[in-house]
Amino acid sequence: MMASSTVGGPEACTSTTADEASRSTPGLAGGPATNQGEQPARNNVQRIQQRKKQVYNWPKSKKLLKLAIYSACQAEACKCNGWKAPNPLPRSPRADASQPLANFTDPCRSCSHDLRSHVTHLESLDENDLNKLLGMVVDVENIFMAMHKEEDEETKRVYYYLFKLLRKCIMTKTTPTTSEGPLGQPPFESPSIHRAVSNFVLLKFAHATQREYSTMSDLAKMFLHCLNHWNFESPSVKKNSVSPEDFSLYKIHFTRWLVFCHIPAFCDSFPHSETTQVFGRSLLRYVFRSVRRQLKEKIKNEKSRMPVEKRYLVLNNFPRFLAQLEDEVYAPNSPIWDVDFKHELPPHLQPHDTKAIIGVRRPGEFEKLMVMPNEKEQFTTINVTPGIGKKHNRLDPGSFAAEPHQKRARVEESLDDVSDQTIAQIIATINDPSCMAGPEVHAVFPENAPRDAAVKVEEAKGLIRFHVVGNSLSQSVSKQTMLWLIALQNVFSHQLPRMPKEYITRLVFDPKHRTLALIKDNRAIGGICFRMFPEQGFTEIVFLAVTSNEQVKGYGTHLMNHLKDYHIRKNVLHFLTFADEFAIGYFKKQGFSKDIRIPRHCYQGYIKDYEGASLMHCEIDPRIVYTEFTAVVRKQKEIIKKLIEQRQQEVQKVHPGLTCFRDGVRSIPVESIPGILETGWKPAARSTRALQHSPEESHDHDTLQQTLRQVLNTIKGHSSAWPFLKPVDKNEVPDYYEHIKYPMDLKTMADRLKSHYYTTRRLFIADMTRIFSNCRLYNSPDTEYYRCATVLEKYFQTKMKELGLWDK
Repeated sequence: MMASSTVGGPEACTSTTADEASRSTPGLAGGPATNQGEQPARNNVQRIQQRKKQVYNWPKSKKLLKLAIYSACQAEACKCNGWKAPNPLPRSPRADASQPLANFTDPCRSCSHDLRSHVTHLESLDENDLNKLLGMVVDVENIFMAMHKEEDEETKRVYYYLFKLLRKCIMTKTTPTTSEGPLGQPPFESPSIHRAVSNFVLLKFAHATQREYSTMSDLAKMFLHCLNHWNFESPSVKKNSVSPEDFSLYKIHFTRWLVFCHIPAFCDSFPHSETTQVFGRSLLRYVFRSVRRQLKEKIKNEKSRMPVEKRYLVLNNFPRFLAQLEDEVYAPNSPIWDVDFKHELPPHLQPHDTKAIIGVRRPGEFEKLMVMPNEKEQFTTINVTPGIGKKHNRLDPGSFAAEPHQKRARVEESLDDVSDQTIAQIIATINDPSCMAGPEVHAVFPENAPRDAAVKVEEAKGLIRFHVVGNSLSQSVSKQTMLWLIALQNVFSHQLPRMPKEYITRLVFDPKHRTLALIKDNRAIGGICFRMFPEQGFTEIVFLAVTSNEQVKGYGTHLMNHLKDYHIRKNVLHFLTFADEFAIGYFKKQGFSKDIRIPRHCYQGYIKDYEGASLMHCEIDPRIVYTEFTAVVRKQKEIIKKLIEQRQQEVQKVHPGLTCFRDGVRSIPVESIPGILETGWKPAARSTRALQHSPEESHDHDTLQQTLRQVLNTIKGHSSAWPFLKPVDKNEVPDYYEHIKYPMDLKTMADRLKSHYYTTRRLFIADMTRIFSNCRLYNSPDTEYYRCATVLEKYFQTKMKELGLWDK
């Protein structure tokens, strides 16, 4: 038995409709869906989701009764496409009002078969499949109500098209898709609005100060957010203001926007796309002036309700931003719409200084392995195995080089008695097996050798090689390269069984992707498939695998090291990859982290997203030769061990035992122990400088307050502090205080500091730490807020350590 909301027609669905979701602002007549306007839209979407959750929690029998309305009769030769109540239900002023109940034996008004005949094919479905169909039912009912309330005929036809499509998918138990119809599939223009606005910020403000660039980046995000939530004018409104040709084009854009962006925002049965990611110059030219005018009016009307910081940002900078962007939108030859747009990043976003990449090695850097590519580089294969091409003189990896002056003070202080001659003698001893105590140590204890040691031996003997290979549609591809690509496709398919084979094939043979291949016995036994984005400054690692019978030999580590060296020569110093639960450990060993250190706008929309995987990032240091890194570190360890042995021989002396404890002495200073100063021991930094200068230990409350105020002002001025400057607004984030029971922010800390609440530094540290822990608790690791918390916490700890207030 069930209520009428599950047996009536589509009009009897729920009080929250698509029309309500779309009419949260001026509706389809055009208008911004932001701030106060955006909140009702978000609430209506939330109510739709809550409605679906309620339906998902129904018992199975009630779910089947609901689906019967949209399911074809299974009786032989019956063509009824949905069960209908025997007696038409009266129209109720409330959609959720109580109605008569129905059961499985009630006959259908259309075909006379009972209700069960319409659901027999659904009884074997599991819970997830039933819920998927029920979600589509809620969506089709919302679309039905919106269609009947919509006044614009063009928009009504689009609703009707989606209504029929969704009903058909419910009957056939298929997933709805809108990309196979006459509208095409997104993206519809290239470059996208998002890419063009990013190009605009680089073009106009790359040489501005870091503060101004950050301000303009925030305004760009604000503008893109507005466009993604904007309700555009229907074609009928624009009909009299544009030419017939422009009217036809805008009509196509508007229909695509409805189908792919607007309606899927509240009917999630359809795939949803962001407006700024799938549309480009053409749509923006049609709507920009209208959007700009309404934004200015909105800002004017709401400036009194804006926070002080936002009011200053919007009133002083947003009009200038929009005016300059308008010039580029309507300029006939603006470079921001160039698909191949390239521009130098601002100085504060640029990676490490890359002068060494062109062959100049600065003091303190590792020398680079300058490998000349073979004659096939201009085609599809590059050999990255050392020894191919011209040979270059290399310094011994263990040799010390002078460091820059500003970084040498501490090293000189501790090594001022070690001469270059001593270092040279130690290196000669290490390199000469006859001088070592046990030349077969590594053979007896192979576990002490680096993971890639055996691999490097194989490479030196020519048993394995490394090639960067790829397909090409415009140039000749050798037979050998094609055979290697086929072998790599097989390796990836076998080692990554959860990845569709067709998807692997498409990417491996895609000309935009390259694969670093590990070649053994002239066949590919492993590789790393990647795609470089030089303009964005990063590379996406797509696949990484080694054939099963060659694993646990260090090949994976050496592959990654070769890939890093290859990218240093290409001046691309960031890796991004999505790693599943089985690969996270490997990538962590290779220097990857879930802490993404490049701005989100640099990679969003460029890389492929994988469900159930974690985004990881690795920053490459251009001063390191990664294929030689473990050898360098081991040799440096050997040098330090030899220096310690020499120093022990020099200072080794047996001192008589301490007798003062027999006389009743309970403790003595460490430095009074005979011989300890001769070993080079020095008191810890905290026991000297910090104890003498720490405001807390000095019991000077005023000094402590002044120091903490200095730290707090410095933190508030940091570029990553903007999310934490004031308490979270409950109107903007309604559920924040349901999750965060003890909120904290920099404004509250400033008030506490004025009231002399912080009597000790530990209270101050506790409140500051709570800000960061609250942020990580509420936000996911891939958000800008999470990244700001990580950056600001490290900066805070550094400042506290500088002032001697940190002893953790």
